[in-house]
Amino acid sequence: MLTILSIAILIVSVILHEVSHGYMADFLGDPTARLSGRLTLNPIKHIDPMGSIIVPFITSLAGFTFGWAKPVPYNPYNLKNKRTGEFLIAAAGPASNLLIALIFGTVLRFTVTDAASITPFITIVSYIVIINIVLAVFNLIPLPPLDGSKLLFSILPAQYGRVRYFLESYESIFALIVVIFLWQFVSPVVPYIFQLFTGLR
Repeated sequence: MLTILSIAILIVSVILHEVSHGYMADFLGDPTARLSGRLTLNPIKHIDPMGSIIVPFITSLAGFTFGWAKPVPYNPYNLKNKRTGEFLIAAAGPASNLLIALIFGTVLRFTVTDAASITPFITIVSYIVIINIVLAVFNLIPLPPLDGSKLLFSILPAQYGRVRYFLESYESIFALIVVIFLWQFVSPVVPYIFQLFTGLR
């Protein structure tokens, strides 16, 4: 039951993450996501069979839930300011997850008073907070294909364009590096953010 619950929360959270990218791009002048029919919460438009179903199921059995949705497309050449636009679009995804975590974390803060107050509802809300914090933190790692890399390169001088091209050419390898090697060093920040948002240890 908890496996199904965590997968369902993950799917909704990654969809909101991607839709946030699309809405920000549309707001900044690029209608690509809207014209592609991706500014919708309809999961059929966003689910990636591997990233939204298979990987979450396997990782849930291993004790954690991880996955992704199909990236929302955008055309940087439609943006009025390419560098600022790219930064805001990249930031919109993790920001949406942090906002979700903050909202539901506030619910926990004013709902949980002691161990006796732990209910199925509280368990669900806790999963929502944790999963969205993990998504935000994970996506802020500054390596392709994660949003953190786009944030980084949008503020670096244009001369680093070749470095970016090289890194993005091997983004699948870097994704594996993040999952297998780097995440163990980054993940300890998750409980601290959880405590900050919820007041719970």
